Amino acid sequence: MKTPVLYGIPNCDTVRKARSWLTDACTAHRFHDFKKAGVPEDALARWLEALGHQELVNRRGTTWRQLDAAVQATVTDNAGAAQVLLEHPSAIRRPVVEWPDGSITVGFDEKAWAARCAALGNA
Repeated sequence: MKTPVLYGIPNCDTVRKARSWLTDACTAHRFHDFKKAGVPEDALARWLEALGHQELVNRRGTTWRQLDAAVQATVTDNAGAAQVLLEHPSAIRRPVVEWPDGSITVGFDEKAWAARCAALGNA
């Protein structure tokens, strides 16, 4: 992978801000739209392994709050989270970025991203 891959949904304000920032301040990137293309199971497995379900599940979002309590109760480990997140991609904290060095981040942090872009030679 030579460019970052940003995963999210296009109508999310944070995803829009992150995409714009990457384009303007850093580098070309590829966007993977959860709504159109779904969540790749292999990518989700990587994210859960790297970040854990506590970091990846957006428990403050509307999607999570609208889930039945019994479904929410199944998210006690990475396996339970994977099942719920595959069915409800909007419950994934966004954006998720897979960087060219193999690292994975969630959320948008301009200062941290600027450092990553500098390491790519693009800042």
